[in-house]
Amino acid sequence: MDEGLKDTPKHVAIVMDGNGRWAKARNLPRLEGHRKGVEAARGAVKVASDLGVGFLTLFSFSSENWNRSTREINDLMGLLSWYLRSETAELHKNNVRLKVIGDRGRLTNDIIELIEHAENTMEENSGLTLILALSYGGRQDIVSAARVLARQVAEGALANDAIDEALFAKYLTTGGIPDPDLLIRTSGEQRISNFLIWQLAYTEFVFSDVLWPDFQVQHFREAIDEYRRRDRRYGATIDSR
Repeated sequence: MDEGLKDTPKHVAIVMDGNGRWAKARNLPRLEGHRKGVEAARGAVKVASDLGVGFLTLFSFSSENWNRSTREINDLMGLLSWYLRSETAELHKNNVRLKVIGDRGRLTNDIIELIEHAENTMEENSGLTLILALSYGGRQDIVSAARVLARQVAEGALANDAIDEALFAKYLTTGGIPDPDLLIRTSGEQRISNFLIWQLAYTEFVFSDVLWPDFQVQHFREAIDEYRRRDRRYGATIDSR
């Protein structure tokens, strides 16, 4: 357990970027970059647990990633299937709880079954909650929640003026999960790419130039250290708190 636990973010979200560039720089197929990225993800789960992070959300596959080539999509889905088959037992052994958010409607039945099996296997675990954002888009998350609430209002099950931020948040795919304290994005890019748009309102951002496959324990710790140096004011001035 990390000695600086009191300053450790409760929820860390990561945009794992740079797999393709990592592979290209080494004249390797993009798939090799994604494979190396899976190894980095495994390391991130371990260090997050060791540091006392309660929730770790990994942006694994965005709703926009469906626009990639059929070959790359198939490769990524194959890696996802392999990860769920090979890692579920180890994650369960380490008391990790798994939650997958995103649009499952575009996934194949075999992957959905693997997801459901993994989630059910780890449902009662009490350690790190690992959240995989898969076929996920922040805008769609908001639209889906709005549709559910609109339907309830139309059916007379909910009063229009009963809707506030707290209620709306419950209908997002992350309902019941605290908003991220820290967002890490690798590869030098500085944007959120439709990731957790609602949830990142007061999140601290740390951008790393390191490509995701090269992201190691020390880089994770450096991001945590940077977070600890921040003064989170939530819109207030220092004097007003």
